[in-house]
Amino acid sequence: MGMGKEKFKSLSVKKISMVDLHGQYQNIKPEIDQAIQRVLDSTAFIKGPQVAQFEKSLSDFHGGAQAITCGNGTDALQIAMMALGFKPGDEIILPVFTYVATAEVIALLGLKPIFVDVKKDSFNIDIDQVESKITPKTVAIVPVHLYGQCADMEPLLAIARKNKLHVIEDYAQAFGSEYTFKNGSSKKAGTMGTIGCTSFFPSKNLGCYGDGGALVTNDYQLAEKVRMIANHGQRIKYYHDEVGVNSRLDTLQAAILDIKIKHIGRYEKSRQAVADFYDQELKEITFLTIPARSFDATHVFHQYTLQLEGVDRDQFRNYLDSNEIPSMVYYPVPLHLQKAYQKTGVGKGAFPVSEKLSDCVISLPIHTEMDNDQLSYICKKIKEYKA
Repeated sequence: MGMGKEKFKSLSVKKISMVDLHGQYQNIKPEIDQAIQRVLDSTAFIKGPQVAQFEKSLSDFHGGAQAITCGNGTDALQIAMMALGFKPGDEIILPVFTYVATAEVIALLGLKPIFVDVKKDSFNIDIDQVESKITPKTVAIVPVHLYGQCADMEPLLAIARKNKLHVIEDYAQAFGSEYTFKNGSSKKAGTMGTIGCTSFFPSKNLGCYGDGGALVTNDYQLAEKVRMIANHGQRIKYYHDEVGVNSRLDTLQAAILDIKIKHIGRYEKSRQAVADFYDQELKEITFLTIPARSFDATHVFHQYTLQLEGVDRDQFRNYLDSNEIPSMVYYPVPLHLQKAYQKTGVGKGAFPVSEKLSDCVISLPIHTEMDNDQLSYICKKIKEYKA
């Protein structure tokens, strides 16, 4: 089905990537190179002034919330749970359809992950199922803002307040998304709960050139505790008030991120433009469902994820691959079916929506450097597929 690789190579279409980090770098190369050179000249590779500068930029972006950088997004989640004083045996509610990092840190700290299914349209945590999972041991809910769109936070925050629970927002895929409350006010992802955790993995909407992460909170005392835990549990060098970890954003990555955050508005618009193009071209195709967009939150499209219906996903991916169109599956196995997180009595059928999504989702290329020729080609090939 469709043209093979030889014919594709004769077209005037640039090579299509899931993420074009090289193209993005080339567009801001002078700024990035200068920022890196300043760090190299100073040789302040750990805790250089660019780290504090980026934390200030991050705070400004989040409306003045306290911002603390760390080594990666997984560390951010762990540090948040340590700072909130959770104890082994405490229960944390999270969606079962997500990347493993969220459950991983819960297990590593001796806490108990309590899984909840997700909504078919938004891919985010099903708020209607949360309250039934709360027990006297529940201490927190972790909504994961999947693919670039906030979970439905207003009812979730109401449940948390009613039950005196913390809300830890995992917003690594929704950096910059804004949620609008019924009273018309809006807040950035990461700033609505007790604390927000994000990642600066290179492919993220705001990504560095290595590993990096951050936490944001409006609670000053909590922020101070987070800062201390991320730095070996010390406020003053060699004086350790808490059991901490060694998790820091290095100066080079901070310098890069402080340049890139200035471009985040443009990056967001570029991703939304790609999604708009896909929506328009693919909405009439009967064997797929385009991503739903919430009325309550802006979608920043970390991923553009379709749901296939009546189509063998592997065959469809092979067809795309034969036409040099990359694709990805986020995520092929929900957490309750992963060997590391299997629990007696919880098997197939326990979370039907997540299980169905794991079998039918597929993500198309989306990034800041895509052009209309690439998008037209992708959509044309999808339309030509014989389901």
